[in-house]
Amino acid sequence: MEYVLVLLVGLAAGAISGVIGTGSSIMLLPVLVLVFGPKQAVPIMAVAAVMANISRIIAWWSEVNWRAFAAYSLPGVPAAAIGARTLLVLPVRMIDIALGMFFLLMIPVRHWLDAKHYRIRLWQLSVAGAIIGFLTGLVLSTGPLSVPAFTSYGLVKGAFLATEAASSLALYVSKVVTFQESGALPVEMIFQGLIVGASLMAGTFLAKSVVKRMNTSTHRYVLDILLLCSGISMLVAAFH
Repeated sequence: MEYVLVLLVGLAAGAISGVIGTGSSIMLLPVLVLVFGPKQAVPIMAVAAVMANISRIIAWWSEVNWRAFAAYSLPGVPAAAIGARTLLVLPVRMIDIALGMFFLLMIPVRHWLDAKHYRIRLWQLSVAGAIIGFLTGLVLSTGPLSVPAFTSYGLVKGAFLATEAASSLALYVSKVVTFQESGALPVEMIFQGLIVGASLMAGTFLAKSVVKRMNTSTHRYVLDILLLCSGISMLVAAFH
């Protein structure tokens, strides 16, 4: 029954993250902690996140912006490895608080940037990739951080989902490899992560038709809701 619960929540999380590009980790973490324990939840989620991002890439392959992917991922991959190694020795409560406040702040900032029609350049996307890459290695989920980075570059809907997924995949692979080399990801956890990831993949493909029917403005408001929920959940977790 515990696995059934994980699979059902994973299916829902995959569908929601398939629409907004992120959020599956935030939904799944409480369930994974309940079923597998807190120490196992992060490595299992890292494996599942790899599969979830693969499914989004497959679903939106033709819309990947490869220049944005390269600019973001090249500095982000080594930064994620450094962050994952830091995770093994550093308490992360203060980071959770800082990220929660940042997510909430990004809601008005995103609208201000849209009103000013501000667009970041490739080199700025590279800087964002390095910073977010390090934080991706350090904490469970930084998906909401990549939302303003890619949308400020001008990517929306399918192009945003595809490029963010490809970039996140590169970062999460770096994180998983680092966990494996550090002995924090035994074969049993990999298997559990694959099971969780399969449900996320199924949810992603279910969401594709929803995204196609959604207009750009609606998609942006859904992203705002994600940032709000993410910020609150990070603060609640930090003070729990």
